[in-house]
Formats: sequence, structure tokens, C-alpha cells
Amino acid sequence: MAFTPQYGAYPQASAATNAAVMDAGLRAYMLRVYNWMSSGLLLTGIIAYAIANTSALGLFYHAVRTPYGTAMQPTALAMVAMFAPLGFVLVLSLGVNKLSTTAAQALFWAFCATMGASLTNIFIVYTSESIVRVFFITAATFGTMSLWGYTTKSDLSRMGSFLMMGLFGIVIAGLVNIFMQSSALQFAISLIGVVVFTGLTAYDTQRIKADYVQYAYAAGMDGANKRSVYDALSLYLNFINLFMMLLQLLGNRNNN
Repeated sequence: MAFTPQYGAYPQASAATNAAVMDAGLRAYMLRVYNWMSSGLLLTGIIAYAIANTSALGLFYHAVRTPYGTAMQPTALAMVAMFAPLGFVLVLSLGVNKLSTTAAQALFWAFCATMGASLTNIFIVYTSESIVRVFFITAATFGTMSLWGYTTKSDLSRMGSFLMMGLFGIVIAGLVNIFMQSSALQFAISLIGVVVFTGLTAYDTQRIKADYVQYAYAAGMDGANKRSVYDALSLYLNFINLFMMLLQLLGNRNNN
């Protein structure tokens, strides 16, 4: 029997169907990632605002007199809240292959709540109006870069190593500035941080898109659900760090 066009169309139709299924699955997966990230940010904001505007603030900060006036000094609980998120990130990162989906999700929620407690001080340092303004600036910047990372045909993996070097540089400079207390160095850290976390937003979005086929799609529904939590954590951290860097540059400080 001769090979006719209508017979030859079947493999093409099958390939097109598989591509459509993959594309639909990717869109659904990315939506799940963004939902996790957005929900985490919402929980963080609620916790931070609730602590800063209720009597619970006294558990984290207390007023002390200084030669320059009254200042809010962190308590031991505040110090724990500041460093606890790092522990959650380490547990989630090291337990990626060991934790169940339920455990990963629970740790993510606990991490976001703890981040909210650690960010309470921004309502002490900055005005509420500037916090809201910078949040929307961050959201617009993040959304633009994430969309670009999702749609661009350029390979962003090349800039990944440079961004990670910049990230390590920011961490080291930040530790040094704890002792130096240099406003000029802090300004430079914030400026470089904006560039680094803006770039990481696009880079991580493209990485998540590429990893979907290799990991989440092949891992089945349960594997994809767990993987989406880890991918949401990456974008969440980019958003929070970008927000903090922009707040240090653009935020208006309280007079008290």
C-alpha cells in the first residue's frame, strides 16, 4: 500500500497533541507555583502587620532610651525570628528528596509565617505609605522580569553563575557592614542587590520552566505538587529580597 498524506498526518497529529498537553501542563504548573508564592507572601504580610500593630509587638521589640531619643530594641524572640527562616530554607533544601509533599507544604507555610515575624521591624523603621508603594514597585518589577524569563528565547543560564557570585558578594558585604555600619556600603549593597534579584527572578523563572519537563512532568501529580513548593520558595525569596533592597533605597523612614 502506498504511503499517502492522510496516513502520514497521524505522527504529526500525535506530536502536536503531545506538545499541546505539555504546554497546558506547564501553564497549570506555573500557575500552581505562582499561587504558592502569592499565598506565602500574603501570609508573611499578614503576620508582619498583625505583630507590628498589636500588643504582640512587645514580645519582639521594646523601647529603650538613647542619647538620641527613644529606640526600639529587638528582644531574644526577635533575634530568633530573624535567623529562623534560614533554618527552614536549609531543611527544605536538604530534604527535597526525603520530605513528603505534606511535610514540604507545612514547612513552607511555617517558613512564610516566620518570615512575617522577622519582617515586623520594617513597620517600625519605614512609613506604611512607603512600604505599600515599594511593594507595588516590587510587584511590577518582579512580574515584568518573571514574564520575560518565561517567554524569552535567550538562554539565561549563562548569567546564572554571575548572579550567584553577586549574591555571595552581597551576603559577605552585608556581614562586613554589620561591624562597619557604613551607609555608603549599605547603599551599594542595596543597589547591587536590586540588580541581582531582578536578574534572578528572570533566571529562576526560566529554570523552573525548563525543569518542569525534566522533573515535575515526569514525577507525576504528587511529585509535581512537591516540586511546585520548592519552585515557589525560589521565587518567594527573590521577591522578598528585591522588596527589601528597594525599600532600603526608596523607603521613607519614620521620624521617631
